[in-house]
Amino acid sequence: MVNRKRKNESGAATAFISRGKAIKILQLSLQDFRRLCILKGIYPQEPKHLKKVGKGSSEPKTYYFLKDIQFLKSEPIIEKFRDYKVFVRKLNTAVAKKEPGTARRLRRSRPVFELAHIIRERYPTLVDAVRDLDDCLTMCFLFACMPKNQKIHTEQIQFCRRLTLEFMKYLISIRGLRKVFYAIQGIYYEAEVLGQTVTWVVPHKVAYEHPTDVDYRIMSTFVEFYCQLLGFINFSLYTKIEARYPPELTLEVPSEIQVESLAIKDEIYEESANKDKWKAEQESVERLQSLFEGLRFFIGREVDCESMVFHIRSCGGEVSWDNIVHEDAPYDADDKRITHHIVDRKQIEQSFSRYYIQPQWVADCINARRLLPVKDYFPGAVLPPHLSPFVNESDGDYVPPDKKRLMGEEVGSVVGDKQEEISEDKAENKDKKKKEEKNEEEVPKMSVVAGAVECIDAGKKRKKEEDEVTRLREMAIPKKQKRLYSKLKYRQKKTTQEAKKLEEKRQKYELGEKKRKQAPKKIA
Repeated sequence: MVNRKRKNESGAATAFISRGKAIKILQLSLQDFRRLCILKGIYPQEPKHLKKVGKGSSEPKTYYFLKDIQFLKSEPIIEKFRDYKVFVRKLNTAVAKKEPGTARRLRRSRPVFELAHIIRERYPTLVDAVRDLDDCLTMCFLFACMPKNQKIHTEQIQFCRRLTLEFMKYLISIRGLRKVFYAIQGIYYEAEVLGQTVTWVVPHKVAYEHPTDVDYRIMSTFVEFYCQLLGFINFSLYTKIEARYPPELTLEVPSEIQVESLAIKDEIYEESANKDKWKAEQESVERLQSLFEGLRFFIGREVDCESMVFHIRSCGGEVSWDNIVHEDAPYDADDKRITHHIVDRKQIEQSFSRYYIQPQWVADCINARRLLPVKDYFPGAVLPPHLSPFVNESDGDYVPPDKKRLMGEEVGSVVGDKQEEISEDKAENKDKKKKEEKNEEEVPKMSVVAGAVECIDAGKKRKKEEDEVTRLREMAIPKKQKRLYSKLKYRQKKTTQEAKKLEEKRQKYELGEKKRKQAPKKIA
């Protein structure tokens, strides 16, 4: 007898399980189940065929992979959850019965959660952990700036603060900072750690109010795991550079270690095909690492001291601050060796032996990887556009003239170009009128003229041949792929149109600015 294939016994119906059934199998509360899934890195899945998974029901539910839930059954941390519930029950009973000795003994024997085995399981190597460091750093920096709350404990805030400072000191020691961008949400950073690119956001240090529509318990669970992860990463990174952990206030790394790491990278990249490209990038990185060497900065009281010290020291500069803001300043504001004074206000008593600049100059220099002219960043001056270094324009995209200038391309003034075009058009019109008048005056005569050789433009001929080849290739595209090709061409066309619109807007803006500057000022 042939075994009949029954409904809902194979395929998607058996590959997924609802959250309610998973909680019953693990015998956990919803809060403990969420915490366990966050710590283990197991998240809900959205099945393609909801009706098949729901066995005929299309009711919206939260589904997980059945294999993931079976994997959670053998997790030892589940027993810790149950032990903690028993501990809370016993402690409440002792407090209700007014037994302080028993309550004190129970608090000393409180169950402790160890996440080391979960971190080793999720991240077998240090490079794997560094690749997943973006969200970890963003959350830790966020909690380090948060004020104390009933749902956010002071110990957690202080722990995040210490870990983030340790990571920043490591980046200063290896000079791993690559990009900085000031935005409304905060300061965006990009650094290079063990050959991996790490990006994170640091909130601005301003007055902060806790939003009411956020579940802080879930965020605290994420931060609990991320703190343990960042602690392991910091320890491993400091061990690699043979530095003491936890670090002291002044951390100095021998130059031999940095040279050795660069030599290892050379051996790896020499085998690749893009040697020239990598060498140019390596020279740019080395130029960035020594960008502020030989310069001495002083930070005004109104400027964020911590972020500015991080920027300058990551590029080899020396920096100091006012003792009112932070203690242990390396040198005073009256030091004659100071070359740049960073201020964020218009009126200040200035000294002729140093430059007074706004904080944006430091970030723009890091992104351009060269020292920019300070005349555009004087106190009270209208700052140039702060361009994002995270935007990479492709062919056909709009590139602002300011970015072209920073990239070293020669970009003429749009207003000057327009005036030249207008003058050229006027000159052409005059020549045409003169030729027409001459032709009217001259009487046509019968004559024989020697033929001239036709000049063929090689560039136009080549372009015409390339267009013909492209047209033939388009004709050879299969019907199934032709729709995708037409979508790509449509997208390129739209991108080009948007770039033209932005260029026209920029031209109008520059024309308006020039007219405003040339207009005579009214005397009141």
